[in-house]
Amino acid sequence: MDFDHSELLTLKDYIRWGASRFAEAELSFSHGMSSPFDEAAYLVLHTLHLPVDTPDVYFDSRLTRSERAAVADIIQQRVETRKPAAYLTNEGWFLGLPFYVDENVLIPRSPIAEYIEKQFAPWIEAPDVRRVLDLCTGSGCIGIACAYAFPHARVDLSDISPWALEVANINIERHNLAGQVEAIESDLFANLEERQYDIIVSNPPYVDAEDMAALAPEFLHEPADLALASGQDGLDHTRRILREAAKHLSDHGILVVEVGNSQYALQAAYPDVLFHWLEFERGGDGVFLLTADQVRELAG
Repeated sequence: MDFDHSELLTLKDYIRWGASRFAEAELSFSHGMSSPFDEAAYLVLHTLHLPVDTPDVYFDSRLTRSERAAVADIIQQRVETRKPAAYLTNEGWFLGLPFYVDENVLIPRSPIAEYIEKQFAPWIEAPDVRRVLDLCTGSGCIGIACAYAFPHARVDLSDISPWALEVANINIERHNLAGQVEAIESDLFANLEERQYDIIVSNPPYVDAEDMAALAPEFLHEPADLALASGQDGLDHTRRILREAAKHLSDHGILVVEVGNSQYALQAAYPDVLFHWLEFERGGDGVFLLTADQVRELAG
């Protein structure tokens, strides 16, 4: 990206310039940032080793020559590669917690965070929660957030991908949770033996074939076959979860699953099931909850 560095001097200059380049390139902002300006501000601040809540007074500070080169480089990478910002910085955020991420895992962004914050009330009593399973865990962000929400509970993180579990283990160590949280390689419930859980929470692959074909380039950097695509109607993984979850739920347990835009296909496929579709104050939809009794009835 060829431009005259002398024309851009301050932190504020580079944020404005980055936002302009991102808008010009028509980038997608679906991985945690809401606008070109927010993403430019994040990348500039991260590259300068400054916190996201840096006081405004610093925004008129001039950058050194090496800082300007580094900032210009990461902005250029974002435009030319179309990689989401989190993959460029190896940093994602979930419920205010930082997580290491790379292209072996989805970038954290599930609305389920809002119910973890509420300890899934009123659907379960927090003191009753002794075991939690984060199924299809990826980076481990949902399960690790549950470990914070339920500090006396054991939490299992399961995923079919050994590369995702490497990332999850990095995050277990970063959050000092090795004594509470365990990562398990498993094709859904296959390697979980007879373990039972009070909460099974999952953000499985759920993108249908039509939506997969229309994804923005940013999404193609995520592990499509292992974390996004789930058959023609987006329900291949969810059907298996509904068939197999019953024996892994405690009597008072709950199953919470995100299915996104495949919500309508799910309702059509299971017209007799009374899914509890969770409502979110901060935005989001496509997450259902079933009680243990409902799951067992469904499994027959």
